[in-house]
Amino acid sequence: MRHVAIVAAALAVSACATTPVAGGGGRCDAKPAQRLLGRAGTSELAAEALKLSRADTLRWLLPDQIVTMEYVAGRLNIEVDSRRVVLAIRCG
Repeated sequence: MRHVAIVAAALAVSACATTPVAGGGGRCDAKPAQRLLGRAGTSELAAEALKLSRADTLRWLLPDQIVTMEYVAGRLNIEVDSRRVVLAIRCG
């Protein structure tokens, strides 16, 4: 009987947990930000890229930087070269 109560409690708690849903509130669309390619990677560019893409967060990707490979639907990735010129902009 005690095991049943523990399982029931675990199910109740897990039902309250939030699960990220693709296309949810943190939707990112990198297409409008493509016009920023070739520009200097500055804080002003970052703010404009976030506004254009509607992303929640931004991650700079520097040359030879080790990055995690998890997909985050509301994150905008901006790849720059060694001179901080924007090479690529994509979501994830």
